[in-house]
Amino acid sequence: MDRADLTGWLAAYDAAWRTPGTEPLRTLFAEGATYQPAPFEPPLRGRPAIAAFWDAEREGPDEVFKLTSEIVAMESDTGVVRVEVVYGDPEVRRYRNLWIVTLDEAGSCTAFEEWPFFPGQARSAQ
Repeated sequence: MDRADLTGWLAAYDAAWRTPGTEPLRTLFAEGATYQPAPFEPPLRGRPAIAAFWDAEREGPDEVFKLTSEIVAMESDTGVVRVEVVYGDPEVRRYRNLWIVTLDEAGSCTAFEEWPFFPGQARSAQ
């Protein structure tokens, strides 16, 4: 994996989050991928579990947000990305995040781990 591979995966992730349904997860995540939404939470295992999580977390196709990312480290098949997400226009919520992403030879994610930071907010927007 190189920076171009990870940059492409990040763009696909952003597009998938904005796309209704969970069909894009088929190319974004490997079949047995793990997805850990916070460092001390148990990881979700497999695309069906990841899809259920996405469906529960997203507000729908009209959700307004801006996602920016910067790759801060890479080693072999794993990258660390600094992410900032601003929801709403005007802004109603903001958070920063570190993502640890492991990609296989096909460019699918095999392990995804988030370290979210919500200044003064709970982890969930509920």
